[in-house]
Amino acid sequence: MSQKYSGTITDADNQGIPGVLVQNFTQGTYAQTDFFGKYALSKVELNDSLKFSLIGYASKTILYQSKDDLTLQLEEKSISLEGVEVKRGMDAQTIFADVNLVTNPVNSSQDLLRLVPGLLTGQHAGGGKAEQIFLRGFDIDHGTDLNISVDGLPVNMVSHAHGQGYSDLHFVIPETVDGIEFSKGSYKADQGNFATAGSVSFKTKDKLEESSVKVEAGSFNQKRALGMINLTPNSEGTNAYLASEYLYNDGPFESPQNFNRFNLMGKWNKNLSSSERIAFSGSYFTSRWDASGQIPVRAVESGLISRFGAIDDTEGGNTSRTNASFQYAKSFRDNSLLQTRAYYTNYDFLLFSNFTFFAINPENGDQIKQAENRNLLGVETTFSKQIDLSNSSVELSANAGLRSDFIRDNELSRTKNKTEILENVYYGNINETNSFLNLNAAFEKGKVQVIPGLRFDHFYFQYNDLLINAVSDPNQQRVLVSPKLNFIVQPSSKSQFFLKTGTGYHSNDSRAVIARRNNQILPRSYGADLGTVLKPSSKLLVNATLWYLHLDQEFVYVGDEGIVEASGRTRRLGADLGLRLQMGDKVFIDSDITYSHARSIDDPVGENYIPLAPMLTYSGGLSFTDFKGFSGSLKTRVLGDRPANEDYSIKAEGYWITDANLSYQAGAWRLGLIIQNLLNKTWNETQFATESRLYNELNSVEEIHFTPGAPFQIRTSLSFNF
Repeated sequence: MSQKYSGTITDADNQGIPGVLVQNFTQGTYAQTDFFGKYALSKVELNDSLKFSLIGYASKTILYQSKDDLTLQLEEKSISLEGVEVKRGMDAQTIFADVNLVTNPVNSSQDLLRLVPGLLTGQHAGGGKAEQIFLRGFDIDHGTDLNISVDGLPVNMVSHAHGQGYSDLHFVIPETVDGIEFSKGSYKADQGNFATAGSVSFKTKDKLEESSVKVEAGSFNQKRALGMINLTPNSEGTNAYLASEYLYNDGPFESPQNFNRFNLMGKWNKNLSSSERIAFSGSYFTSRWDASGQIPVRAVESGLISRFGAIDDTEGGNTSRTNASFQYAKSFRDNSLLQTRAYYTNYDFLLFSNFTFFAINPENGDQIKQAENRNLLGVETTFSKQIDLSNSSVELSANAGLRSDFIRDNELSRTKNKTEILENVYYGNINETNSFLNLNAAFEKGKVQVIPGLRFDHFYFQYNDLLINAVSDPNQQRVLVSPKLNFIVQPSSKSQFFLKTGTGYHSNDSRAVIARRNNQILPRSYGADLGTVLKPSSKLLVNATLWYLHLDQEFVYVGDEGIVEASGRTRRLGADLGLRLQMGDKVFIDSDITYSHARSIDDPVGENYIPLAPMLTYSGGLSFTDFKGFSGSLKTRVLGDRPANEDYSIKAEGYWITDANLSYQAGAWRLGLIIQNLLNKTWNETQFATESRLYNELNSVEEIHFTPGAPFQIRTSLSFNF
């Protein structure tokens, strides 16, 4: 006689483990543990074979007996693809990022983002600015088409002084990250603004197994210190820790970048009962840097400056961010779960740049200042419930929330030597609020899931221009409805086939909205993914996807003008191919390649290239773990040639760079060696087609301006766990 079977999966500290896949091989049913490690199977009979599996834990298989204890404990274990199953539902591809996180050391926010298959990044302002992001035929700039969050806290900044969707991840201490969820395309109802090319959600550790300290030193006067302290080592049901990081680096430039960063983070959580939990977290981040900026090719080729020289080395900036968040979760006996979070962020930003040198102001130069102070508040509640029917099941979820950005002194000014303001271009206050509701359902019958979703967004925009006395209509509002429809076929735990479809959007800058420029306020995206995740052998994972994405309007932020430029409709289509292969017990190979064809729809053929849209990206390599105490990796990333302007008359040259690392663990001590640009390649990390004028030139020239990629550099680390 079949019956329901529910239980809890815990770790060695008797704390629930979320995300464990529970499979009933006899009945062909499955479940996944929730926030508390709880699960429920709708149909179980005596002697059914049940398997429990999750990356980083030893899998366990049991025969169901009515006398079995409903609580099972999983032991932590070095990663093995043999125990990895293809996940049910929409997030099967997340397995590939999970493997990356376990087998690759992470030392920076760039490393964190690069764990997402097919995503590449570049830095172009002395280390302190947010990274430039490339994904699926997008030059996403600093986040215009990628939704990024950390523990539910939004990273993208709307109507930012430097760029729409600006996403600075430097407030995250890399060693605190415990998991990554990503989704390419706009197919999930709970992912809203900027989730056009995709979304990335980072989860930090809820607890530390042990405390640790770490020091690093290396090329270009790089120094780093890290401390992570477990505040509740012997407490059951309560976890708390502190983590702090300091970093300094001069970089390879002739004018030292003097980049320094300080991070402090604390996290506390407590199980009020076996089904109720609260958590608090807070963090503080501050950073300052100098920068040599983007330099023109002609200045280097003429011998005016070296590759690591500068036309204007007075660029740079400083920024800070303070975060606080609260989370509450409660599970109920009827297979339902309630989760609520509230958050607050205070954010400061100041940046000095000079993109065109003397083209606008031949006497004083074209330096600009961009600055803002922001308070960000938000609240979000999710309720989900699983309903088991006779031969099928339905999982329903509803998510509602509010995000408000109060931006003061949003400024763009023309300056001289960082001290003298020559002209105010923009100066004002912005209030922007996004309220949302999304509904999602997953209907499962046999091996097929149908997952419809519907998202409702309301935006309120307000811009008060402080440079003029009155504004005729300083407010705008818009409502958008975004439907999603996805189909998942899961023949077994070794294979999944999917068709994902949906609409998304990225919002316009509030200043452009209020000025009523000829831009759409919430232009839509339309996308589809057709693909598969396969496990053809016990130690091989493969993901292959064909995809399509249409944007009603592409946005390009013109930083020195302080406007969002609309460049019309665009179309992208391409293919992703990824694999993870385990050779023996300790050696892993990973490979991710993306081809994309990106074109503007409204421009004539030959003049319809999308500037800086990559056609080919690749990342991959080899890693080994815990071989007689040694671990290491050899990784290569490739960014192919790409057009720098609409007719491809200017080319941004591609690159391929190889990095390596090696570490040795001896008891509580670990010694590490990290090498970047192992082959000492000459490469340009970021490139733009810019029209500029040097001091001794009569006319402006449009050509490639670039930030040089760092040459061979090495650093060592020493850590101690206690």
